[in-house]
This record gives sequence, C-alpha cells and structure tokens, in this order.
Amino acid sequence: MPAKTNENGNLRGTERGASAVREASLLRRMAEHKTLYLLFIPVLLYYALVRYWPIGMAWVVAFKDLQLGAGVWQSEWVGLDNFRVMFTDPQLVKVLRNTVEISLLRLAVGFVPPIILAIMFHDLASNRFKKWTQTIVYIPHFFSWVIVFGIVFALFSTGSGFVNNMLEWLGLPRKEFFLDQDWFRPLLVGSAVWKEIGWGTIIYLAALASVDTQLYEAAAMDGAGPLRRVYHITLPSLVPVIIFLICLNLGTILYAGGEQILLFYNQAVLDTADVVDTWIYRESLGRLQFSIGTAMGLFQSFVGMLLVLATNAVSKKYTGRGIW
Repeated sequence: MPAKTNENGNLRGTERGASAVREASLLRRMAEHKTLYLLFIPVLLYYALVRYWPIGMAWVVAFKDLQLGAGVWQSEWVGLDNFRVMFTDPQLVKVLRNTVEISLLRLAVGFVPPIILAIMFHDLASNRFKKWTQTIVYIPHFFSWVIVFGIVFALFSTGSGFVNNMLEWLGLPRKEFFLDQDWFRPLLVGSAVWKEIGWGTIIYLAALASVDTQLYEAAAMDGAGPLRRVYHITLPSLVPVIIFLICLNLGTILYAGGEQILLFYNQAVLDTADVVDTWIYRESLGRLQFSIGTAMGLFQSFVGMLLVLATNAVSKKYTGRGIW
C-alpha cells in the first residue's frame, strides 16, 4: 500500500512538473515575442466585443421580456415564456417546413455546379482564358441581394421583363413569375446559384492545387482518358472538402437565405416563401417582440450545432473523414 501511494504521489508530482514547464515555456515565448502578442490584442478585443459579446447578450435577452425603454438588464426575467410562445405559434410548423425545404433545395441544386466548374477551370490549358473566366463568374458574388433582385426583376417582371417579352414575341401568354408560388422557389434558388457558383469554386480549386500533377501524367500514360482521370484522381482529392462543406451546409439548414427572401417574396407567395428568418423579422421588427425573435435565433443556432455534430459523427463513422 505505501508503494502504491508513493507511485501516485510521484505521478502527481510529474504532472505538476510538466504543467509548470509548459507554463514557463509559454511565458518565455510571450516575453520573446511580446510585440506580436501586443499586435494581437486588437484582434482579441474585436472578437470579444463584436462576436462573443452579442452571443452572450442573446442568451440574456432570450429569457427576458425586453423593453426598449428599460434596456436589457432592467427588463423582466420571463424564463422559458418566450420559447413557449414561439413553439405554440400556429405558423411555426409551416415556417419550419418551408425553411427546411428551401435550404435542402438550395443545397441539392447549388452544391454540384461549383464542383463541376472547379474541375473545368482546373483542366483548362490556357491560363489567360482561365483567369478571365474565373473573374467573370466570381463577380456576381460581390453583388448585393438588392442588385441581384433588380437583375432578376428586369428579366422576369410582367410588364417589361425580357423573358415575358420573349414569350409574347413567340405568341405565348405573359406569366406572373413573382406572383406564382410554383415559380417563386425556382427563381429564388436559380438566382442564388448564379450569384454564388463562382465563389464556391475557390475552395475546390484550392484543394485541386495540392494534387500532384504526376498522378495525372501517370494516368494518361496508362491510357486513362479525361473522364477517367477526373473519376479516379480529381474527385477522390475533393472528398475531404466535399464532406467538410456538407457538414457546414447542413448546420445552416434553418437559415434559408432570409435576406434574399425578404427582397423576393410578397403576400401572393407567402405560403411557400415564409421561413424562419422572415418570421423573426416580423416578430422582432414588425411586432417589437425582440425577445421572441432572439429566442428563435438561439433555436436556429442550437439546431445547427446539433446537425454539425451529427453529420460529422456520421461522416467519421462511414468515411473516416470529418471536420475534426
């Protein structure tokens, strides 16, 4: 028994010694690179005040009845009342269903095109042509949703839209695209894909840049054609990035592009266009129920965290790859 006690004491002493060494090493590195650590202070303050402080305040507001005149800390604590109001809203089921459907539609339609475009850019022989085409498809990403809506409206509006003018020229009747529930989601998803397809290729091109070119040369010498090289070399090289992006995109399943939908939707298509973000907009700014809107935002974040953890666990189990 004494021997065991001595062994435990020696183990704890070793752990304490190792911890002291690490602390001394950290302090020594900080002293050696104090200028870099001082330069890091503004970055630390930015994330603390701009990123993490609002998250902490959201947790407080979600459990209070926020009154603008009283402020956050003087407002009354209401516990889970905001969540009860939120989950008993008769529109919640429809809002959640629309959100999930639009998010999955955006993911299904918009996930593959950037991969195809990145592979095409990667295989282009002319670097000058590659740079020009990349720049052209990147530009829409920098357009605001207001500009994108203006472009889509100019194309599909009933009065002077280019598409309706073409339909009339062909002898076909004009169509109310923005007032038709069957056309709202295609317009929404199509414009989103057009806006982000070029930007989405960047991360795939970065992954392809690390692929050894000798693999392609060896495959070509063995008689593999372009499609076979893509299937056996390019796509396997993109698997880690694809899994990473799927996990992140599924984590945003309750964020269906609220800014875009607020610009595109109207009362005629509300049944298919009303999502969580538009619900929050109405509750928070329309009815001044800021606490209920904040509670819904926390619910979105919580569901997103669970989905990221779940998809990462499933991916690691069946493919051996994950975010971490």
